[in-house]
Amino acid sequence: MAGNVLPPAIGSRPKVRPRRRWGEALLLLGPGGFWLTAFFLIPILLILFRSLIPLDGVGFALENYARVFEQSGRTPIYLNVIGRSLFYAAVTTIVCLGLGLPVAYWLAILSPKRWRNLLLLLFVLPLWTSSLLRAYAWITILRPTGVLNSLLTSVGLPRLLLLNRTEGVILGMTCAYLPYMVLVLYSSLEKLDLRLLEAAADLGANAWQTFYRVTVPQVAPGMVAGCVLVSITSFGDFISPQLLGGPSNRAIASLIELQFLGAARNWGFGSALSVVLIAGIGLALWLLFKYGDRRAIDV
Repeated sequence: MAGNVLPPAIGSRPKVRPRRRWGEALLLLGPGGFWLTAFFLIPILLILFRSLIPLDGVGFALENYARVFEQSGRTPIYLNVIGRSLFYAAVTTIVCLGLGLPVAYWLAILSPKRWRNLLLLLFVLPLWTSSLLRAYAWITILRPTGVLNSLLTSVGLPRLLLLNRTEGVILGMTCAYLPYMVLVLYSSLEKLDLRLLEAAADLGANAWQTFYRVTVPQVAPGMVAGCVLVSITSFGDFISPQLLGGPSNRAIASLIELQFLGAARNWGFGSALSVVLIAGIGLALWLLFKYGDRRAIDV
């Protein structure tokens, strides 16, 4: 009877039909999912498909991947380029970590609080400029008649030949990716429990012991996140090795560009190199999400 129907309990949630719930999810995820599928997943699948087509265009084979290990005499041609890219990424990551950790520590712990946001903004301000412009600025600084050598010769010191050399590439890449390292480390150091530092000092630990046993374990996930992010971006860097390193210091991104747009026009081999690059970045991302500080990644 209608008079026996009890009113719904206060605070109880109305039941949502499963179809309605799925419809809301598709409505929210649909635009972003379509964008990622159309402009990320499908191009990767096309590159993977193209990498399996040999040079003669007949059938499918691993010929393009086998060419990655091609040698000239006893010298591996393309593995040297991949190894050079890994070397650039490793050295850039180590230098950025060594320079970025003290800066991030000072910004997060020692700097005045009222100036902290402004100082952080000034440090990441170079990210607002194009990486191409920064590379040309380094060319102006490092060339034989550039700013650096002009200053050195004015005080009687010999010139430094850094342009079109490995050192110039490392300088340009460090300048490009150091702000990323500082941002990630700053996010981790900002959450540092200062009471533990005071307790370590009260127990007689010196500055190095406090840093090694207290600070590093707390910010280690942020350090991993920063290192992986810098290594990912520097491994696939095209501009700095191309402009600051010259033809003898090409990286894998430049080699891929030559296969697609250069005289060779070997899209299959270029796709195979792209798959190798994607696989390396995918491995780094897996390490990032497994061992990195996800709160620091959100910076």
